[in-house]
Amino acid sequence: MAGSCCARSAQKPLIYVVEDDVGVAQILRRTLHEFDFHVEVFSTAAAIIRRLQSERPDLCIVDLGLPDMDGIELMSHIGRLSSCGLLVVTGRGHTIDRIMGLELGADDYVVKPFDPRELVARVRSILRRRAATGGGGAAKQHRLAHFLGWTLDCGGNQLRAPDGEDHLLGAAEAQVLRAFLERPNQILTREQLFGQRDISPLDRSIDVRISRLRRKLEPDPQQPKIIKTVYGSGYMLSATVEWS
Repeated sequence: MAGSCCARSAQKPLIYVVEDDVGVAQILRRTLHEFDFHVEVFSTAAAIIRRLQSERPDLCIVDLGLPDMDGIELMSHIGRLSSCGLLVVTGRGHTIDRIMGLELGADDYVVKPFDPRELVARVRSILRRRAATGGGGAAKQHRLAHFLGWTLDCGGNQLRAPDGEDHLLGAAEAQVLRAFLERPNQILTREQLFGQRDISPLDRSIDVRISRLRRKLEPDPQQPKIIKTVYGSGYMLSATVEWS
């Protein structure tokens, strides 16, 4: 049984969908199957938490409005049990809910009603970013970036502070930091930081991740001196970077 699971995962990414609306769950299952993903669907938070004890997916798609647990709380549980990607699907119109999801480590979000093909595109984008930051061969996995006393291990998305404290970054957060480290002292647009995707001016994803990074890196996040905002252009990492 274990061997067949391993073979399956090696061929196709495994996606867990947590959605209590039967119609939406069917759309997600059918669409993801059509695009060659393995899919397991759960209607409650309790069900996916039990499943995570035995097998970890490549990505979880989480509805925020679940019957037995708030989706935001479930994301915290998933983060403790797995390092998988997280895509939030929500019918909530409040921007604060989406920002809260990103703050808790979600890689992206989709608002209902959604275009199934857009959702698949976002799933693929998350998996590509995770592969870029956490995979791609041993040489990449063990690259270390050193800057201002900090060290980023690109293989494990581990950020070590000058005092030795370790921080585990989410895949999207690590992607943004790595983009800065690969091009220090250069102005990078929001599209460059997010992986060349066209971004709506109302999309706060990059802003939230910049804010998270600043809270870790900056002595005073309100007066940033490491990750600087270049108004009308983008952001810039002001540091000398050495790779090993």
